[in-house]
Amino acid sequence: MRGANQSSVSEFLLLGLSRQPQQQQLLFVLFLSMYLATVLGNLLILLAISMDSRLHIPMYFFLCSLSFVDVCFSSTTVPKMLANHILGSQTISFSGCLMQMYFVFMFMDMDNFLLAVMAYDRFVAICHPLHYSAKMTHQLCALLVTGSWVIASLDMLLHTLLMARLSFCADNAIPHFFCDVTALLKLSCSDTHLNEMMILIEAGPIMIAPFICILVSYIHITCAVLRVPSTKGRWRAFSTCGSHLAVVLLFYGTIIFLYFNPLSSHSAETDIVAAVMFSVVTPMLNPFIYSLRNQDIKGALGKLVAMKFFLLSNEMS
Repeated sequence: MRGANQSSVSEFLLLGLSRQPQQQQLLFVLFLSMYLATVLGNLLILLAISMDSRLHIPMYFFLCSLSFVDVCFSSTTVPKMLANHILGSQTISFSGCLMQMYFVFMFMDMDNFLLAVMAYDRFVAICHPLHYSAKMTHQLCALLVTGSWVIASLDMLLHTLLMARLSFCADNAIPHFFCDVTALLKLSCSDTHLNEMMILIEAGPIMIAPFICILVSYIHITCAVLRVPSTKGRWRAFSTCGSHLAVVLLFYGTIIFLYFNPLSSHSAETDIVAAVMFSVVTPMLNPFIYSLRNQDIKGALGKLVAMKFFLLSNEMS
C-alpha cells in the first residue's frame, strides 16, 4: 500500500502539457491545427478511395480502415484537452478516465493490427502476385479487420476491468493530457503487480506478434524485390512499401520506448513526448505519407478536387 489514508477518487486532474499560460496558448493552437489536419487528411483519404472504383481493392480497404481508426484515435484525446483549455478546467470523471483509457488503447491496438495486415497484403502482392486475388479475398479482408476489432476490444476490456479494481488515494493529478495507463498505475494505492504482469504477458504479445509479422513480411518482400532484374521495377516495388514502412517505424518506435520499459524508468516529460508522437503526430502524418508516396491516391485526390471545383462552378453559373 502506498498510503494509509485512502479515499474514493471520483475524478482526476489532467495537468496537460504545460502549466505556463503562454505555452498553453501556443500548444492549444498547435494541437487544434494538428487535430484538424488529422481529421481533414484522413477523411479525404476515405472519401477519395470510396469514390474511385479502381481503388476498391484490399490494399486501399485496409488503408480506409486505418484512416478511420486514426480519426477516432486522435478524437479520444485531443478534443478533451482542447475543451479543458477553453473551459479552464482540468477535471475528468473516474468513469470518463477509464473510458478514455479504454478507447485510446483499443485504437492503438487497432493501428497495430492494421499495420500488420497491410504488411501481409504487400507480402502477398509482391511475393505471390499471381495468387493475390485468390488469397486476398473480400471474405478474408473482412475477417482480418473484424477480428482485429474483436481482439482489440477484448484486450482493452480486460485492462480496463483490472484498472477499475484498483484503489486511488487523495493524489488524483495525472501529469499527462489523457488518462494513460502508466500514469494511472503510478497513482494507485493498490498493488499493481497484476496489472503490470498482464501488460507484459497479454498486452506484450499483442503488440509484439504483429510487429514480428511485419518484420517477416518485409524480409520476404526485400528478398523478392532484390531478385527483380530491372532497377526501375525494384524501385517501384520498394516505393509502394516505403510509406507503410515509415509509418511502422514511427508508430512502433514510440510504443516500444513508452510501454516496454519498467515504470520506474519513466519520466513525465519523456512519456508525454512519446505519447504525443504515437497518439497525435502519427495519425496526422499517416494520410500525408500515404498520399505523397502513392500515385493512385494522388490521382484519386486530384479527381476529387476537380469534381468539387466543377460542382462549384456549375452552382455559381
